[in-house]
Amino acid sequence: MMTSAKTELIPPDAELVRVIADPLRLQIVTLLARETLCTTHLVEETGARQTNLSNHLRVLREAGVVDTEPCGRFTYYKLRPDVLATLAGSFTALAETARTTAATDRKRPCP
Repeated sequence: MMTSAKTELIPPDAELVRVIADPLRLQIVTLLARETLCTTHLVEETGARQTNLSNHLRVLREAGVVDTEPCGRFTYYKLRPDVLATLAGSFTALAETARTTAATDRKRPCP
């Protein structure tokens, strides 16, 4: 049985896109892509207040974007690249579908 491209296409996780789209959270993700950092480092790098930063880190943690690693009295945060790779793959699939559609110039007839 042949399935249509419509059923094969898995759209990006809208909640994950919303989580990462926040400018401060995107900055945190970008910083964590380079190295594992604690809240103190992230405050220094972003200029955000510690309480604000902690709230954003909680959102990223709950969304599965970052993992925590306790180290003495500090908590270090590290990025989970697999989560971003899955999201990127969803967008790549959308782009490929759009390219295919554009190449064949498929148009649904108007009713």
